[in-house]
Amino acid sequence: MFSRNEVPDKELLKTVNRKLSRSGGSQSRITATIQKGVVTLSGKIAYENQRTPIVKSVSSVPGVRSVTDMLQGPSKHAGQGH
Repeated sequence: MFSRNEVPDKELLKTVNRKLSRSGGSQSRITATIQKGVVTLSGKIAYENQRTPIVKSVSSVPGVRSVTDMLQGPSKHAGQGH
């Protein structure tokens, strides 16, 4: 049984995945898992400046209680030394 403001995780996942595809998350191979309204984002992002907009976008979904950022940024050594 859900309270008035609670959204089933299955519905949240659909909405979160739509948000990810719009915010560039789909190109970065990001996976969202949801448990009791808590979203965990995992996968790799191509650029570090993608992190904040993606997390904010997911956080704005009605029913999301919090977002756990487990995203991996680009390698710090990529492109250096040449």
